[in-house]
Amino acid sequence: MSKRGYAASKKLLTGLIGAPIAHSASPAMHERAAEALGLRGHYQLIEVAGADAAGLRMMLEGVRRLGFAGVNVTYPYKEAVVPLLDELAPGAAAMGAVNTVVVKDGRLIGHNTDTTGFARAVAPLLAPSGNAVAVIGTGGVGKAIAFALASLKVSGLRIFDSETVRAEKLASLLARHGGATVAKSVEDALDGATGLVNGTPVGMLPNRGMPVPAALLHEKMWVADAVYSPLITPLLAAAQAKGARIMTGRELAIYQAADAFELFTGLAPSTEVMGEAFDEVMAARSAAYHAA
Repeated sequence: MSKRGYAASKKLLTGLIGAPIAHSASPAMHERAAEALGLRGHYQLIEVAGADAAGLRMMLEGVRRLGFAGVNVTYPYKEAVVPLLDELAPGAAAMGAVNTVVVKDGRLIGHNTDTTGFARAVAPLLAPSGNAVAVIGTGGVGKAIAFALASLKVSGLRIFDSETVRAEKLASLLARHGGATVAKSVEDALDGATGLVNGTPVGMLPNRGMPVPAALLHEKMWVADAVYSPLITPLLAAAQAKGARIMTGRELAIYQAADAFELFTGLAPSTEVMGEAFDEVMAARSAAYHAA
């Protein structure tokens, strides 16, 4: 629907497909952004665990037919939805991962705003003199992060995944975009690195693990985490203790949501409004966690 169409209808239906997603701050961010623009928005959580291709196709068909402007897609379906869509934006096609599906003229079009969102978030951390950055995890969000870093001309991109074949596949995709080295281990990935990004779900509540040993962190590096529940993950807490600069998952969450909202509506939302909504969700979650 066009910008004029949304302004006239005042209604906006969007949502999120994934599992588990009860913790998501996306409903608050999208609905608050819609309200600020004079729209009546509803963001529906569509949580289905263990869906196969037929199940995903059924959900996407519902999105196509039930009046959705589009949906976001999260773990574990960012790659699984790709062959089920009618069209892919160039960035999503290049990496083979989608986190945003837009309904346009009855067609489902896949985009990846994890890439654009992370690029916006991480840019202030990168040194103009060059960077060696390690990305741990090469699933849906790890792919997007690696492509974002490549778009920012990171000179020494290292990627590691416990499934080596998956990391090698991502490296081949990045070959046309500046390239990346497949690390043999976490230690290898972090050797001489000035930055580290966790692109895995390790550390997301209720998990309290760390994707890398604390002994590998130091004060001369920066550390970012795509996980935002909790905001300060065990990895980030350990990095802070070592004196490293950190970036929480807050900025990625806000910027990817803002870019998705604009794709859904043609309207640029306020990242400040979305940030306020995100912070309220996180504050409420923290209070509930400590009260339990």
